[in-house]
Amino acid sequence: MTKPLTLTRYPGNPVLTPSLYNEWETDNVFNAAVIEHDGLVYMLYRAQGLDRISRIGCAISTDGYYFNRLAEPVFVPETPYEEFGVEDPRITRLDGVYYMLYTAYSSEGTRVSLAHSTNLIAWERLGIILPDEDNKDALLFPEKIGGQYVMFHRRVPDIWLAYSDDLVHWTDHQIIMKPRPGLWDGVRIGAGGPPFKTAHGWLNFYHGFAEERIYCLGVALHDLEDPANVLKRQEEPVLCPRAPWEVYGDVPNVVFTCGGIETDTDYLIYYGGGDHVMAVATVDKGEAMAIASASKSDVEAFAQS
Repeated sequence: MTKPLTLTRYPGNPVLTPSLYNEWETDNVFNAAVIEHDGLVYMLYRAQGLDRISRIGCAISTDGYYFNRLAEPVFVPETPYEEFGVEDPRITRLDGVYYMLYTAYSSEGTRVSLAHSTNLIAWERLGIILPDEDNKDALLFPEKIGGQYVMFHRRVPDIWLAYSDDLVHWTDHQIIMKPRPGLWDGVRIGAGGPPFKTAHGWLNFYHGFAEERIYCLGVALHDLEDPANVLKRQEEPVLCPRAPWEVYGDVPNVVFTCGGIETDTDYLIYYGGGDHVMAVATVDKGEAMAIASASKSDVEAFAQS
Protein backbone atom coordinates (compact mmCIF):
# COMPACT_ATOMS: atom_id res chain seq x y z
CA MET A 1 0.00 0.00 0.00
CA THR A 2 1.36 3.40 -1.00
CA LYS A 3 1.61 5.92 1.83
CA PRO A 4 -1.02 8.67 1.50
CA LEU A 5 0.19 12.00 0.16
CA THR A 6 0.68 14.73 2.78
CA LEU A 7 1.86 18.33 2.74
CA THR A 8 4.79 19.49 4.89
CA ARG A 9 4.48 22.89 6.56
CA TYR A 10 7.25 25.41 5.96
CA PRO A 11 8.96 25.85 9.37
CA GLY A 12 8.98 29.65 8.94
CA ASN A 13 5.19 29.87 8.74
CA PRO A 14 3.21 32.05 8.67
CA VAL A 15 4.67 33.84 5.66
CA LEU A 16 2.29 36.83 5.85
CA THR A 17 0.50 38.33 8.86
CA PRO A 18 -1.77 41.36 9.36
CA SER A 19 -0.11 44.76 9.32
CA LEU A 20 -0.75 47.40 11.97
CA TYR A 21 0.63 50.02 9.58
CA ASN A 22 -2.06 49.64 6.92
CA GLU A 23 -5.59 50.12 8.23
CA TRP A 24 -7.11 48.03 5.43
CA GLU A 25 -5.22 44.89 6.55
CA THR A 26 -4.96 45.16 10.34
CA ASP A 27 -7.21 42.18 11.08
CA ASN A 28 -6.69 39.37 8.56
CA VAL A 29 -4.60 38.48 5.50
CA PHE A 30 -5.58 35.14 3.99
CA ASN A 31 -6.82 33.03 1.05
CA ALA A 32 -4.32 34.27 -1.53
CA ALA A 33 -3.82 33.57 -5.20
CA VAL A 34 -0.13 32.92 -5.88
CA ILE A 35 1.49 33.02 -9.30
CA GLU A 36 4.88 33.69 -10.89
CA HIS A 37 5.54 36.79 -13.03
CA ASP A 38 8.85 38.07 -14.41
CA GLY A 39 10.85 35.72 -12.19
CA LEU A 40 9.07 36.78 -9.00
CA VAL A 41 6.34 35.19 -6.91
CA TYR A 42 3.24 37.36 -6.52
CA MET A 43 0.79 36.75 -3.69
CA LEU A 44 -2.58 38.49 -4.12
CA TYR A 45 -4.26 38.04 -0.80
CA ARG A 46 -7.61 38.83 0.78
CA ALA A 47 -7.24 41.46 3.49
CA GLN A 48 -9.57 42.85 6.13
CA GLY A 49 -9.22 45.83 8.43
CA LEU A 50 -11.43 47.23 11.15
CA ASP A 51 -14.26 47.86 8.67
CA ARG A 52 -14.27 44.12 7.80
CA ILE A 53 -14.48 44.95 4.08
CA SER A 54 -12.37 42.53 2.03
CA ARG A 55 -9.80 44.03 -0.33
CA ILE A 56 -7.00 42.36 -2.28
CA GLY A 57 -3.42 43.23 -1.39
CA CYS A 58 -0.19 42.21 -3.10
CA ALA A 59 3.05 40.85 -1.67
CA ILE A 60 6.07 39.91 -3.78
CA SER A 61 8.87 37.40 -3.18
CA THR A 62 12.06 36.28 -4.87
CA ASP A 63 11.96 32.78 -3.36
CA GLY A 64 8.33 32.07 -2.49
CA TYR A 65 8.91 32.25 1.26
CA TYR A 66 9.89 35.81 2.20
CA PHE A 67 7.38 38.40 0.99
CA ASN A 68 7.39 42.18 0.82
CA ARG A 69 3.94 43.77 0.61
CA LEU A 70 2.71 46.84 -1.20
CA ALA A 71 1.36 49.61 1.03
CA GLU A 72 -1.95 49.91 -0.83
CA PRO A 73 -4.37 47.23 -2.07
CA VAL A 74 -4.35 46.44 -5.79
CA PHE A 75 -8.06 45.61 -6.04
CA VAL A 76 -10.84 47.20 -3.98
CA PRO A 77 -14.65 47.10 -4.04
CA GLU A 78 -16.03 49.54 -6.62
CA THR A 79 -19.37 48.17 -7.80
CA PRO A 80 -22.73 47.50 -6.09
CA TYR A 81 -22.15 43.75 -6.35
CA GLU A 82 -18.93 44.21 -4.33
CA GLU A 83 -20.67 46.11 -1.54
CA PHE A 84 -19.13 44.02 1.25
CA GLY A 85 -15.87 43.14 -0.44
CA VAL A 86 -13.83 41.21 -2.99
CA GLU A 87 -12.75 37.81 -1.72
CA ASP A 88 -10.65 34.69 -2.30
CA PRO A 89 -8.96 35.36 -5.66
CA ARG A 90 -7.68 32.62 -7.97
CA ILE A 91 -5.37 33.73 -10.81
CA THR A 92 -4.52 31.97 -14.07
CA ARG A 93 -2.25 33.09 -16.92
CA LEU A 94 -3.72 32.53 -20.38
CA ASP A 95 -2.12 33.81 -23.59
CA GLY A 96 0.02 36.32 -21.70
CA VAL A 97 -2.90 37.78 -19.71
CA TYR A 98 -3.65 37.19 -16.03
CA TYR A 99 -7.28 36.38 -15.26
CA MET A 100 -8.57 36.64 -11.71
CA LEU A 101 -11.74 34.92 -10.59
CA TYR A 102 -12.92 36.27 -7.26
CA THR A 103 -16.00 36.29 -5.06
CA ALA A 104 -17.97 39.55 -5.13
CA TYR A 105 -19.96 39.89 -1.92
CA SER A 106 -23.00 42.13 -1.45
CA SER A 107 -26.48 42.16 0.05
CA GLU A 108 -27.50 40.13 -3.02
CA GLY A 109 -25.14 37.33 -1.98
CA THR A 110 -21.89 35.98 -3.41
CA ARG A 111 -21.17 36.09 -7.15
CA VAL A 112 -18.30 34.69 -9.23
CA SER A 113 -16.66 37.65 -10.98
CA LEU A 114 -13.77 38.08 -13.41
CA ALA A 115 -11.02 40.66 -13.93
CA HIS A 116 -7.87 40.69 -16.04
CA SER A 117 -4.41 42.27 -15.96
CA THR A 118 -1.09 42.20 -17.73
CA ASN A 119 1.02 43.01 -14.65
CA LEU A 120 -0.98 41.74 -11.62
CA ILE A 121 -1.23 45.30 -10.27
CA ALA A 122 -3.67 47.17 -12.52
CA TRP A 123 -6.93 45.26 -13.07
CA GLU A 124 -9.91 45.69 -15.38
CA ARG A 125 -13.24 44.14 -14.47
CA LEU A 126 -15.16 41.90 -16.85
CA GLY A 127 -18.04 41.56 -14.40
CA ILE A 128 -20.11 38.74 -12.95
CA ILE A 129 -19.83 35.58 -15.05
CA LEU A 130 -22.27 33.34 -13.16
CA PRO A 131 -25.21 35.70 -12.59
CA ASP A 132 -28.28 35.18 -10.43
CA GLU A 133 -26.83 32.52 -8.18
CA ASP A 134 -24.81 32.31 -4.97
CA ASN A 135 -21.51 30.75 -6.02
CA LYS A 136 -17.82 30.91 -5.16
CA ASP A 137 -14.54 28.91 -5.18
CA ALA A 138 -14.13 29.38 -8.94
CA LEU A 139 -10.91 28.87 -10.86
CA LEU A 140 -9.71 28.72 -14.46
CA PHE A 141 -7.57 25.94 -15.89
CA PRO A 142 -4.17 27.14 -17.18
CA GLU A 143 -4.94 26.07 -20.76
CA LYS A 144 -7.87 25.39 -23.03
CA ILE A 145 -9.16 21.84 -23.37
CA GLY A 146 -10.83 20.87 -26.62
CA GLY A 147 -10.58 24.49 -27.73
CA GLN A 148 -12.55 25.81 -24.75
CA TYR A 149 -11.82 27.47 -21.44
CA VAL A 150 -12.48 25.32 -18.38
CA MET A 151 -13.66 26.42 -14.95
CA PHE A 152 -14.28 24.75 -11.62
CA HIS A 153 -16.89 26.40 -9.40
CA ARG A 154 -18.91 25.55 -6.30
CA ARG A 155 -22.66 25.18 -6.12
CA VAL A 156 -23.19 23.98 -2.59
CA PRO A 157 -22.12 21.40 -1.62
CA ASP A 158 -20.28 20.08 -4.72
CA ILE A 159 -17.47 20.99 -7.12
CA TRP A 160 -18.79 21.75 -10.60
CA LEU A 161 -17.14 22.10 -14.01
CA ALA A 162 -18.17 24.36 -16.91
CA TYR A 163 -16.88 25.32 -20.37
CA SER A 164 -16.73 28.62 -22.26
CA ASP A 165 -15.66 30.02 -25.61
CA ASP A 166 -15.14 33.58 -24.34
CA LEU A 167 -14.61 33.42 -20.53
CA VAL A 168 -17.87 35.27 -19.96
CA HIS A 169 -20.62 32.86 -21.04
CA TRP A 170 -20.43 29.41 -19.43
CA THR A 171 -22.26 26.22 -20.39
CA ASP A 172 -22.19 22.45 -19.88
CA HIS A 173 -22.27 22.76 -16.09
CA GLN A 174 -21.85 19.42 -14.37
CA ILE A 175 -21.05 18.05 -10.93
CA ILE A 176 -17.65 16.37 -10.88
CA MET A 177 -16.99 15.83 -7.15
CA LYS A 178 -19.36 15.38 -4.22
CA PRO A 179 -18.85 15.28 -0.46
CA ARG A 180 -18.18 11.81 0.91
CA PRO A 181 -20.36 11.09 3.97
CA GLY A 182 -18.40 9.69 6.87
CA LEU A 183 -15.07 11.15 5.71
CA TRP A 184 -13.32 14.44 6.46
CA ASP A 185 -15.00 16.06 3.42
CA GLY A 186 -18.45 14.66 4.10
CA VAL A 187 -20.50 17.90 4.21
CA ARG A 188 -19.09 20.40 1.71
CA ILE A 189 -16.19 20.69 -0.72
CA GLY A 190 -14.75 23.42 -2.96
CA ALA A 191 -11.94 23.92 -5.43
CA GLY A 192 -8.56 25.30 -4.38
CA GLY A 193 -6.13 26.92 -6.82
CA PRO A 194 -5.75 26.23 -10.54
CA PRO A 195 -4.75 22.59 -10.99
CA PHE A 196 -1.23 21.47 -11.87
CA LYS A 197 -0.77 19.68 -15.18
CA THR A 198 1.15 16.41 -14.87
CA ALA A 199 1.85 13.51 -17.21
CA HIS A 200 -0.87 11.53 -15.44
CA GLY A 201 -3.60 14.15 -15.14
CA TRP A 202 -4.60 17.45 -13.54
CA LEU A 203 -3.56 17.53 -9.89
CA ASN A 204 -6.27 19.29 -7.89
CA PHE A 205 -5.79 20.38 -4.27
CA TYR A 206 -9.22 21.20 -2.84
CA HIS A 207 -10.85 21.96 0.52
CA GLY A 208 -13.66 20.33 2.44
CA PHE A 209 -15.18 19.76 5.83
CA ALA A 210 -17.45 17.35 7.72
CA GLU A 211 -19.98 17.94 10.48
CA GLU A 212 -17.36 19.42 12.82
CA ARG A 213 -16.56 22.18 10.26
CA ILE A 214 -12.82 21.51 10.36
CA TYR A 215 -11.55 22.73 7.00
CA CYS A 216 -8.88 20.41 5.56
CA LEU A 217 -7.19 20.06 2.18
CA GLY A 218 -7.45 17.04 -0.06
CA VAL A 219 -6.16 15.96 -3.46
CA ALA A 220 -7.69 14.49 -6.59
CA LEU A 221 -6.45 13.65 -10.08
CA HIS A 222 -8.48 14.53 -13.19
CA ASP A 223 -8.19 13.25 -16.75
CA LEU A 224 -6.13 15.56 -18.97
CA GLU A 225 -8.60 15.59 -21.86
CA ASP A 226 -11.79 15.28 -19.82
CA PRO A 227 -11.32 16.85 -16.38
CA ALA A 228 -14.87 15.87 -15.41
CA ASN A 229 -13.43 12.38 -15.16
CA VAL A 230 -11.93 12.07 -11.66
CA LEU A 231 -9.30 9.37 -11.97
CA LYS A 232 -8.31 9.23 -8.31
CA ARG A 233 -9.27 10.94 -5.08
CA GLN A 234 -7.30 10.37 -1.92
CA GLU A 235 -9.39 9.20 1.02
CA GLU A 236 -7.23 10.96 3.61
CA PRO A 237 -6.68 14.74 3.73
CA VAL A 238 -3.26 16.11 2.80
CA LEU A 239 -3.39 18.87 5.44
CA CYS A 240 -5.62 19.59 8.45
CA PRO A 241 -5.48 22.39 11.06
CA ARG A 242 -2.83 21.69 13.67
CA ALA A 243 -0.64 24.78 14.14
CA PRO A 244 -1.97 27.39 16.60
CA TRP A 245 -2.57 29.92 13.83
CA GLU A 246 -4.68 27.34 11.96
CA VAL A 247 -6.66 26.15 14.99
CA TYR A 248 -7.14 29.59 16.57
CA GLY A 249 -7.88 32.42 14.16
CA ASP A 250 -10.61 34.74 13.01
CA VAL A 251 -12.40 31.51 12.02
CA PRO A 252 -11.02 28.52 13.95
CA ASN A 253 -9.90 25.23 12.41
CA VAL A 254 -9.32 26.34 8.81
CA VAL A 255 -6.71 25.61 6.17
CA PHE A 256 -7.87 26.97 2.81
CA THR A 257 -5.94 27.24 -0.44
CA CYS A 258 -6.49 29.48 -3.47
CA GLY A 259 -3.27 28.75 -5.30
CA GLY A 260 0.24 27.37 -5.52
CA ILE A 261 3.33 27.21 -7.68
CA GLU A 262 5.70 24.47 -8.72
CA THR A 263 9.49 24.30 -8.76
CA ASP A 264 11.64 21.67 -10.43
CA THR A 265 11.24 19.44 -7.38
CA ASP A 266 8.21 20.55 -5.35
CA TYR A 267 4.67 21.84 -5.32
CA LEU A 268 4.24 24.82 -3.00
CA ILE A 269 0.66 25.09 -1.75
CA TYR A 270 -0.19 28.44 -0.15
CA TYR A 271 -3.10 28.56 2.26
CA GLY A 272 -4.93 30.74 4.70
CA GLY A 273 -4.69 29.64 8.33
CA GLY A 274 -7.67 30.34 10.55
CA ASP A 275 -8.87 33.00 8.08
CA HIS A 276 -6.13 35.15 9.64
CA VAL A 277 -2.65 34.55 8.17
CA MET A 278 -0.96 33.11 5.08
CA ALA A 279 1.21 30.01 5.15
CA VAL A 280 2.78 27.56 2.74
CA ALA A 281 3.25 23.79 2.70
CA THR A 282 5.17 21.66 0.23
CA VAL A 283 5.17 18.22 -1.30
CA ASP A 284 7.82 16.53 -3.38
CA LYS A 285 6.71 16.17 -7.00
CA GLY A 286 8.13 12.69 -7.13
CA GLU A 287 5.94 11.59 -4.23
CA ALA A 288 2.88 13.14 -5.83
CA MET A 289 3.60 11.47 -9.14
CA ALA A 290 4.26 8.08 -7.53
CA ILE A 291 0.70 8.10 -6.23
CA ALA A 292 -0.74 9.63 -9.38
CA SER A 293 0.83 7.01 -11.62
CA ALA A 294 0.07 3.98 -9.44
CA SER A 295 -2.76 1.66 -10.39
CA LYS A 296 -5.99 1.66 -8.40
CA SER A 297 -5.21 -1.78 -7.06
CA ASP A 298 -1.88 -0.51 -5.73
CA VAL A 299 -3.22 2.65 -4.13
CA GLU A 300 -5.84 1.90 -1.52
CA ALA A 301 -5.38 5.47 -0.28
CA PHE A 302 -7.18 6.76 -3.35
CA ALA A 303 -10.91 6.38 -3.75
CA GLN A 304 -13.15 7.11 -6.69
CA SER A 305 -15.31 10.20 -6.25
